[in-house]
Amino acid sequence: MKMNKSLVALCLSAGLLASVPAITLAEVNFVPQNTTAAPTVPAAALQQLTWTPVDQSKTQATQLSTGGQQLNVAGITGPVAAYSVPANIGELTLTLSSEVNQQTSVYAPNVLILDQNMAPSAFFPSEYFTYQEPGVMSADRLQGVIRLTPALGQQKIYVLVFTTEKDLQKTTTLVDPAKAYAKGTGNSVPDIPDPIARHTTDGLLKLKVSTNSASSVLVGPLFGSSGPGPVTVGNTAAPVYAAPAAAPVASSAAPAPAKKAEPVLNDTETYFNNAIKQAVARGDVDKALKLLDEAERLGSTTARSTFISSVKGKG
Repeated sequence: MKMNKSLVALCLSAGLLASVPAITLAEVNFVPQNTTAAPTVPAAALQQLTWTPVDQSKTQATQLSTGGQQLNVAGITGPVAAYSVPANIGELTLTLSSEVNQQTSVYAPNVLILDQNMAPSAFFPSEYFTYQEPGVMSADRLQGVIRLTPALGQQKIYVLVFTTEKDLQKTTTLVDPAKAYAKGTGNSVPDIPDPIARHTTDGLLKLKVSTNSASSVLVGPLFGSSGPGPVTVGNTAAPVYAAPAAAPVASSAAPAPAKKAEPVLNDTETYFNNAIKQAVARGDVDKALKLLDEAERLGSTTARSTFISSVKGKG
């Protein structure tokens, strides 16, 4: 089953603004799904990478000087970081930080999101990752929060982090520690120059994955079975991610959830079908997907067909 362009546009338009941090709206003007702005990475090059699994129970740290990988692709400079993220635990929030080091330099990250079939689905350029002042438990850093909705049926998605020659020509203005201390204590802020961090090909990246319930960017084809089979990626560190604590959530994302012993009541079935139709009519595909998921958990046998027919009619 093929999806036409208008259907794809409908799916990918849901929740775009919610995926952009409020502090950057005035500075960054881009559409995450405009992957044509990203460097083109051949499938063969992607298969040569080792994709590090990211567990939602901890933060994954990568020192690029020792843990980075080489990717000889036009438009990408220096080492890259490659991660695989579980796509069967619900909607995701990825928080990526790039810390300023003691040499007052920082790695300016760009992020390319790929679906389970290694197809580019979203691109977040370096401008998306804005400077954050140090806190009690955090250093000066460039940071961005990415919210994603993996399409049903996917087991994992991929996150490629890289920098470019253009980024290396830029710098980031930090806040002097004395100024930060003065602001934190309510004292007068001294009139002193702020340090400048140059952009380099080395740095410390930290990626944290958690689940969310906010609007987000859809990753992958809307119908999990409509696309080609999963691509086998060379040197994948973990072929399938499975977190025991997330098992109840993971089962809800399966393409064919188990039916309950008792059928859902007709009134309940009607309620969910109407709510799904209304959500699709508003263009809120994320909300419709949530309603579909909940309806099937309750034993609905018609919610999926209602969702599909509503989206096709909208497209």
